[in-house]
Amino acid sequence: MKKEVIASVAAALVLCFVNCVTLAWLTDKTDSVVNTFTVGNVDIKLKETTENYKMIPGCTIAKDPTVTVTKDSEDCWLFVKVEKSENFDTFMTYDMANGWTPLESESGVFYRQVTNSAADQTFAVLKDNSVTVNDTVDKAMMDDLKSDTFPTLTFTVYAVQQHKSSEADFSPAEAWKTVSAA
Repeated sequence: MKKEVIASVAAALVLCFVNCVTLAWLTDKTDSVVNTFTVGNVDIKLKETTENYKMIPGCTIAKDPTVTVTKDSEDCWLFVKVEKSENFDTFMTYDMANGWTPLESESGVFYRQVTNSAADQTFAVLKDNSVTVNDTVDKAMMDDLKSDTFPTLTFTVYAVQQHKSSEADFSPAEAWKTVSAA
């Protein structure tokens, strides 16, 4: 009986060894996958050739605020905020250039979508790069103006990288909340 127990133990050890060797042969391992998270870039510029203008009733004045989204910027929402002095509409009018859409939730804010490009992309802000002095403006109105009450038009440009998720695109209104809070 002792021989049978020793033989059984020996057989069990041999089977255990064979199974362990077999398990070792049936294992595998993959190469590691490294995820690198880089930083996107959105770079914009605003320029205008002149800042002071002489008003002549009924005349159109060349005015060329221009926005540039520099090359290799990420897809972005581009915004321009137009702020008029309180008396601007009494003296002047303007229209936005093609491609700008008014942001419904914010008066005086316009937007457009810009996609990545290997070249700078330039966008005019005003239609025909001009403003028009109302023909109802007369000498008395102009004489009443003082340096601190001259009509003004101020442009500020913002951009935010477009955020796309599996559920929905980042809307212009959401994008505006992001940049206007900064």
